Amino acid sequence: MVRCRQARLVLEDGTAFIGKSFGSDRSVAGEIVFYTAMTGYPESLTDPSYTGQILVSTYPMVGNYGVPENTAENGIFRHYESARVHVLGLIISDYSFEYSHWNAIKSLGEWLKESDVPGLFDIDTRALTKILREKGSMLGKIEFDGEAVAFRDPNKENLVARASITDRQVYGRGKHKVVLVDCGMKYNIIRCLLERDTTVIRVPWDYDFTRESYDGIFLSNGPGDPAMCGETIKNIRKVLSDPRPIMGICLGNQLLARAAGGDTYKLKYGHRSHNQPVLLAGTNRCFITSQNHGYAVLPESLPADWEPLFINVNDQTNEGIRHKTMPFFSTQFHPEASGGPTDTEFLFDDFIENIKASNRRLNQTKPNA
Repeated sequence: MVRCRQARLVLEDGTAFIGKSFGSDRSVAGEIVFYTAMTGYPESLTDPSYTGQILVSTYPMVGNYGVPENTAENGIFRHYESARVHVLGLIISDYSFEYSHWNAIKSLGEWLKESDVPGLFDIDTRALTKILREKGSMLGKIEFDGEAVAFRDPNKENLVARASITDRQVYGRGKHKVVLVDCGMKYNIIRCLLERDTTVIRVPWDYDFTRESYDGIFLSNGPGDPAMCGETIKNIRKVLSDPRPIMGICLGNQLLARAAGGDTYKLKYGHRSHNQPVLLAGTNRCFITSQNHGYAVLPESLPADWEPLFINVNDQTNEGIRHKTMPFFSTQFHPEASGGPTDTEFLFDDFIENIKASNRRLNQTKPNA
């Protein structure tokens, strides 16, 4: 029988849960959030949007299919959403010590230990999630005996600066040049763009991309409060008078809104799941989406030349915006999924079509065109 060290999960309201360790025996403190996805933990744990957060899985059993190999393709890992685990810790109900999958090379516990990330099981995640739903996401910590840590609010930091790359990188040799502003992006954004005949120029969050030669701009997902990304917002604002297309995802939706003059706010407990229904504004078309965010756009703060693009069916919060005349749009959800449904991946096609149309217009206005 496997013997596991005990540890405590403590919430800022004083609530405490006793669990058993299956990851690194290290005390950590951050924001406690929950997600309701049934599968996709390798993708979720490597999603940079979880930087600074201790993640609670509502699905009862986790770990039964292990962790996939870390082979690379086009310069990025095939089965992960970044180069490392980004969650501070993982909280689950039942851990599967045995795993089985054709692509698995190690257990979830082994991976967490290698990544120095704690994981606790034998926690009543139903009771824990009810607290988080009623009181909202809150600060918390995983503590082992003799290793006390203080509560720490990651939202007071610029988490994007931690999650973004530090140097410009280029992927692919496609026809359409896309500047991808990395605010803590998922690898599947690059994969989806490369499948559509692009050259992806990935740049840091505070990089002045206006000096690049490009056909379109892509604003990635990422962690934390969008108000912390002043440099990114300033650079986006520079190109809002430029007719070349812009697309944003998740944090990119919030950054585009703030650059346009809108505002954002923190949700009570955020949207973190693979089954969020969104409605295309002005229609009855509904899509099931993958989401991971704690902040949202305040739709009434948008200037007159902007409008909502999608609306969350569950709570009526904003799920995307678009400019009324320029080829700029963004979504709060993840069209690239990974994990989750791919119902809205067609939005990447819309972005590329915008680029093609923009290039045709530019060519028509050139002398002797």
